[in-house]
Amino acid sequence: MNGKQRSRLLWAAWVVAFALAVSAAWVIWSGEEEAAQTTAALPPKGYIALTFDDGPWPKTTEALLDGLAQRGVKATFFLVGEQVADHPDTVKRMEDEGHQIGLHTWHHVPLKGMTREEICAQLNKTRQTLQALVGPEDFMLRPPYGFVDETLEHWAQAPIICWSVDTEDWKSKNVDAIVQVVTQQAGDGDIILMHDIFETSVTAALTCVDRLLEEGYYLVTVEDLFALRGESPQAGQVYSSLPEEP
Repeated sequence: MNGKQRSRLLWAAWVVAFALAVSAAWVIWSGEEEAAQTTAALPPKGYIALTFDDGPWPKTTEALLDGLAQRGVKATFFLVGEQVADHPDTVKRMEDEGHQIGLHTWHHVPLKGMTREEICAQLNKTRQTLQALVGPEDFMLRPPYGFVDETLEHWAQAPIICWSVDTEDWKSKNVDAIVQVVTQQAGDGDIILMHDIFETSVTAALTCVDRLLEEGYYLVTVEDLFALRGESPQAGQVYSSLPEEP
């Protein structure tokens, strides 16, 4: 485990500790101040991972990073290798600001139906390009279009992260429609799919962040969500959400 991975684990541990402290404080407070419950700050409503595909893009991704920084929120970015090669400074900024970085192939091509050699070519080139920028890390994989087959599961050499809430922001390009999907569908343990290509997506994403924070959700990276749930992501296994066990 390298220094950056230890730092991220420490961050995840801090998130867990803070959430537990808030919950404990609320339990103590509620017992002593039951009559004033309606004005109290409640424990976290839940944890949600906001993810962005297809970047990085200088204009829109940088604007998104600005907005997330202002709100103190971390997200997960699944990056296309050729975009990484073209915009290394944006990738370095993501890393420096504590966001999670993942793989999204080199050319944004569906991995389903590919041979072992084709899969490895797409992923290894992207992995090596990222490692040259941010150091030796293990990256999770978001397969383009969410297409997965047994060959990919066997040769991905990374946890495969899909999603439980699809905003279809690329399709509607409508801020109100995107926000409505998130506010109506997202809940504890969900992984939300968005893209940092369009200005409408950036506006909608930051609006969603504000709404979810107001509702009492904590927004975390995918790896932090695993840590909060006490799970260790396994290479080749597909994950769409991480709800709390009943």
